[in-house]
Amino acid sequence: MKEQLKIAVAGKGGVGKTLIAGVLATSYARKGFTVLAIDADPTPNLALTLGLSAEEAGRIVPVSENTSLIESKTQTGISGVYNLAFSVEDIVERFSVKTPYNVNLLVMGTVKSAGAGCMCPANTVIRALLHHLIVKRREAVVTDMEAGLEHMGRGTAEHVETMLVVVDSSRKSLEAGKKLHDLATQIGIKKCLIVGNKVTSRQEGEHIENFAKANGLELLGLVPFDQVVLEADMRGETPLKYADRSKAVVAIQDLGEKLV
Repeated sequence: MKEQLKIAVAGKGGVGKTLIAGVLATSYARKGFTVLAIDADPTPNLALTLGLSAEEAGRIVPVSENTSLIESKTQTGISGVYNLAFSVEDIVERFSVKTPYNVNLLVMGTVKSAGAGCMCPANTVIRALLHHLIVKRREAVVTDMEAGLEHMGRGTAEHVETMLVVVDSSRKSLEAGKKLHDLATQIGIKKCLIVGNKVTSRQEGEHIENFAKANGLELLGLVPFDQVVLEADMRGETPLKYADRSKAVVAIQDLGEKLV
């Protein structure tokens, strides 16, 4: 069994990448991996998928919004001058949350800035932390990414083992997936795979397959639309509670087997 497994999951909003990230993380934990799940999405919901209640999830302060932490890492005492040489090893131990499915969760949050090149203190800490988690940590790391991948520079991206780009059958989603695939390739991610999600029919599946083939994209597999997942979301529950009868959860677990 590998000691390290680094997977990033990206996709246009609403395609279901958080479910895929959460199921992969829990399936690897069940296999005996030590798993860290990172929520780097602008609207973090991975905590709910990993079995935390809405109240528990609401108490989590994202790293980017933890003012005291950011200041402790970057302040120099001189106005406008920030420390850029700081350690981040302690952040996981201090701020990650244990979830019911034996996965440690760290909510990164995002930095609202005018440009992707912003070197404000919070952005500096996030970039350094993401680099540490993916490059240095000896464990399985599954990251629910924001679509833009702004925090992932070349020095970090080249250590991501696999980028999964999640799409549905809509043209907007497929085109966004292709752009994400191209961006991931540009910044050095060697293995970038497409996952078709919420597939309701064979026709939809073939549509995704044909788009991938026409654009030179490697398709890892298809995940069916699942009423069990929809109903669990409506109740505010994790679909993992119903894994034994969820077609989508089983399909995602099978994709995880392919990656291992």
